[in-house]
Amino acid sequence: MTGVDPVREAAAELPFGGDPARPGTVALVGAGPGDPGLITLRAARLLATATFVAHDRLAPAAALAMCRDDAELLDVGKQPDRHKLSQDEINQELVAAARTGHAVVRWKGGDPFVLARGSEEAQACRAAGVPVEVVPGITSGVAAPAYAGIPATHRGLAPGFAVVTGHEDPATATQVDYAALAAFPGTLLVYMGVGRIRAIADALMSAGRRGDEAVALVRWGTTPRQEVLSATLATVADEVQARGFAAPAVAVVGDVAALRGELSWFDTRELHGHSVVVPRTRQQASALSERLRALGAEPVEAPTIATAASREPQRLAAAAGELRDRAYDWVALTSPNGVAALLDAVAAAGGDARWLAGARVAAVGTGTAAALADRGVRADLIPQRFTTRGLAAALMSVDAPSRVVVDGAQPRRAAGGPAGRRGGDRLHRAGDQPGVHRGRPARRRRGRPPRPRRARRGRAPGAGLMRS
Repeated sequence: MTGVDPVREAAAELPFGGDPARPGTVALVGAGPGDPGLITLRAARLLATATFVAHDRLAPAAALAMCRDDAELLDVGKQPDRHKLSQDEINQELVAAARTGHAVVRWKGGDPFVLARGSEEAQACRAAGVPVEVVPGITSGVAAPAYAGIPATHRGLAPGFAVVTGHEDPATATQVDYAALAAFPGTLLVYMGVGRIRAIADALMSAGRRGDEAVALVRWGTTPRQEVLSATLATVADEVQARGFAAPAVAVVGDVAALRGELSWFDTRELHGHSVVVPRTRQQASALSERLRALGAEPVEAPTIATAASREPQRLAAAAGELRDRAYDWVALTSPNGVAALLDAVAAAGGDARWLAGARVAAVGTGTAAALADRGVRADLIPQRFTTRGLAAALMSVDAPSRVVVDGAQPRRAAGGPAGRRGGDRLHRAGDQPGVHRGRPARRRRGRPPRPRRARRGRAPGAGLMRS
């Protein structure tokens, strides 16, 4: 059906994902360290079915595409010394949303109970009589080093690891026992410690940790923005200052950090460190985004239009019926959305792909042809240039029916000079345009990742029907 986001649809029906989000309940969901591929099945199921989502700065924003269209999204992200909401205010928002009947998801980076404040949020909900569910996530302290080629443990180097915060409550005395950490015979994983790295390193060395011990800081771990700083305990603070290395980052202290040179894999991919804008509709962006992620790039989905149902469904239904009666010589489709809309209309009228047997089928490009193939229809014509102008020129070179139309905006310039323009004009003036679907500006909802401030109005590519 046109307008259905396949990512959201699949997430809502994931096997092993469990029940959907429950009204009146708060689910504290670990979103993992940043790579959307590390989100658990349970987390995806809850996110896709929640009606209220309060999300962190470090939770993967791309995953919010799975949210329902009618879900309310609230950005409660925190940066050092810059909090959009206090913790008490976040607790109040969660409780209030659940009490009004929302199915609430608190979308938290990493694991909600590992050096996060999920336990405080759970306590606030319990005190207010609101049911709570906790969904563990992959914690960044283990995942980020792994993506940098650094294991948390290694036989002969580190028999265990200790997780410690580098950012304690400023209102209380330190709870970290640096003498015990210095004596610990394994890896130290320090969260939120970049701003205090000099004090942390000095405290560990003063307590007996070796100054030449390997240290690595992994920033934005598991994402295409991942950066790694390698140093020793004695030099790490100067290296951080010299490079301007900033949060968010996990510090790894231990001999395992020296294995990065041998085991690195994630940040060696072809497009690592590059961002690529994907200005497609939300329904079409996912496949390209996944390909870009596989190459190491960060896809930035910024759809300028969204598809919507036709304002004239009766014309579309009538055209589908005429396909059954073999009234058309050609069916020309100019996008996968048009394929879905037209064949859905045929199915709604009681037909299937056999209704197209009396016409030849043209597709604007290989993507549209693939969408046709998925529905059991093979394109008879694909132009060399994958544009509506190229499609018009190809059709005029094969056949010149008296009534032809290509759905979408008329091109200002047609390929092939004046002859191409004349052909395009003839195609535009003649034939039927049933309004398969329409385009509208993509709307940004509260809490969504930033999108272009202006979306230019335009007709979404669709389908044209050619009649003899």
